[in-house]
Amino acid sequence: MSQTLPATIPAELFAQRADAIADAARELANAGWTPATSSNFSMRLDGEHAAITISGRDKGKLGRDDIMVVDMQGKAVGTSARPSAETELHTQIYRRMPEMNVVLHTHSRTQSVASRLFAREGVVKLEGWELQKAISGQTTHDAELAIPVFPNTQHMPELVAQVDAWLDAGKPLHAYLINGHGIYTWGRDMAETRRHLEALEFLLGCELDLRRLSA
Repeated sequence: MSQTLPATIPAELFAQRADAIADAARELANAGWTPATSSNFSMRLDGEHAAITISGRDKGKLGRDDIMVVDMQGKAVGTSARPSAETELHTQIYRRMPEMNVVLHTHSRTQSVASRLFAREGVVKLEGWELQKAISGQTTHDAELAIPVFPNTQHMPELVAQVDAWLDAGKPLHAYLINGHGIYTWGRDMAETRRHLEALEFLLGCELDLRRLSA
């Protein structure tokens, strides 16, 4: 892939971010969370650009050439490659939450099943789990951690509008599920975002077990 970087982005910075995305993607693929080339990952480059996975690539085999630059409207910059169809969901987080620098989206079995199970309620309410404290800003298991479940659509502006509406209502947002799809979460750096993703995978699995065992 030919990638021409904006003048404001040092080549070393892009290489560092691309390598971090590729490394995380390979690990998540090995965990079975990115089946059939699904999922997408990004990192902020500066106030106007992000690095993101190119559409349709095997997430278990990513390298620097599988990562591209987009602007904060989700448009390709300096390349003819096509970004993930859900790029606007990544750039929305960067626009709405300037302190966030990484967005990870995966399709694990647990996430996908939970998204269907809780779709009618529109939210997964996590409470009483010690691992809730793995989410930044959560200091006790007694607090409720709400993970909204948004209806799926192939029209990205609709999904963007749903997320905007949640945020505009003043509700805390640490992650969200899309019905029949997967999860989006984010953080200030890759380590924090990975921690959020792994904690939410565990917590959703616990909620599914509780539903099954109490049926």
